[in-house]
Amino acid sequence: FRGIFASHLVSSHIMPVSRIALLLCVLVWPALVWGGNQASTGGSAGSNAQARLLVAKQIQNKYLVEGKDIVVKYSLYNVGESAALNVLLSEKGFGEQDFDVVGGQMNVRLDRLAAGANHSHVVVVRPKRFGYFNFTAAEVKYQPSEEIQTIQVGYTGTEPHQAPIIALRDYEKQFSSHMLDWLAFAAMTLPSLGIPFLLWTSSKSKYEAIARSKKD
Repeated sequence: FRGIFASHLVSSHIMPVSRIALLLCVLVWPALVWGGNQASTGGSAGSNAQARLLVAKQIQNKYLVEGKDIVVKYSLYNVGESAALNVLLSEKGFGEQDFDVVGGQMNVRLDRLAAGANHSHVVVVRPKRFGYFNFTAAEVKYQPSEEIQTIQVGYTGTEPHQAPIIALRDYEKQFSSHMLDWLAFAAMTLPSLGIPFLLWTSSKSKYEAIARSKKD
């Protein structure tokens, strides 16, 4: 983490993730790495039937909170005319020192993603501490067709997007039901209300007994 997330940042309003640009996507064209080296691919350079992957990385949570699960969804779309082969999606942005992996895998391999098809993958991580965090890009590698042997490389974003992970105490201060606070308040106020009531009940019973004895 870089910097400390001050508690006053959430004292009046906690900014939801929807207000932060965390949708990281890029259209991965083979020209990124294929360039002008078509003759060295060993396949048919004149073929236009190639896979083109659209890759998106989305944070599903409205708020990012220390110690609470964060759901990250990865979506791959093949908008090309050929199947993408040997697709490898790698995520290295959630280090062990900052996050625990609760569910899913950081590296996903697909043997084949047909033209016009899509694939989704979900990872659940849990932040160990609060502060500002850079959500960096995930990497995708694939072979654009059976004829083209060159592996294409793309990313879900070109720049890191920074977002705050809220301290658990600040989140609970604003959103919890405060049940423990109400129980503590009741425990503290019970003696100040209960003792006078008991004294009044005792006095009332005493005077009622005296009044009945005088009537008799």
